[in-house]
Formats: sequence, structure tokens, C-alpha cells
Amino acid sequence: MATITVDTDSRTEAIDITDRVATALPDDASGVCTVFSQHTTMGVVVNEAESRLMSDLADGLDELVPDDGWQHDQIDDNADSHVRAMLVGESVTVPIEDGDLGLGRWQSILAVECDGPRTRTITVRVH
Repeated sequence: MATITVDTDSRTEAIDITDRVATALPDDASGVCTVFSQHTTMGVVVNEAESRLMSDLADGLDELVPDDGWQHDQIDDNADSHVRAMLVGESVTVPIEDGDLGLGRWQSILAVECDGPRTRTITVRVH
């Protein structure tokens, strides 16, 4: 298992981590890899890493889940971040062959920050 550290700059943002995941794979790995966020307010998705689309994703999550009016906010004022991360999901599984990610032409692995800025840990495990 390998870990990747991601530093985020905004409350809600998407970061392309595809190259970092690829670097974490053994050269001869085949099977699948799981890319997993070790945080309850960050998700991981596979989608296109086009800058406007990644901005649209962050804006869409902010619009879809309002930032106030949640019961959990009485504890630490970030319930919206937890709900956004639950909608995104905490992991993806990607096929690999001979150490290469089996992503489609426009697919990338994106870390989706929902409670930044923070330093995050993502694990990559080959199965």
C-alpha cells in the first residue's frame, strides 16, 4: 500500500491526482487498485480533469448542499462538508495492467476536497 499527500487551497475543490497514483503503482502491477480517501470530508472520483469542469464540480457541490442549517454544525460547523463527501464517495477502483492505469481517454482520478484548505492522505492499494 502506498500513500499520497494532497494539499488543498479552497473549501471545495477538485485536484487531479492521476499522475501521483500512477507513480505509486509497482511497475509490474496488474489487477485493480483502490484509491481511498482517509477523511470524512474528502472524496475521490473518476472524471475529466478539465479545469472548468473541476470548478463546476466544486460550485455544483456548494450549490447542491447549503452550508448552514445542519445539526452536526453544533459540534464543528462542517456538516455540509460531510454531506458533500458522502455524495461524492470515498474511493474509486481502477484496473491496472503492467503498472499502467486502465483509464479511458478523458478519465482522470480526482480528489474532491469538501472542507479545505487542508493536508489530506489518500491510500493506493493494488489487489
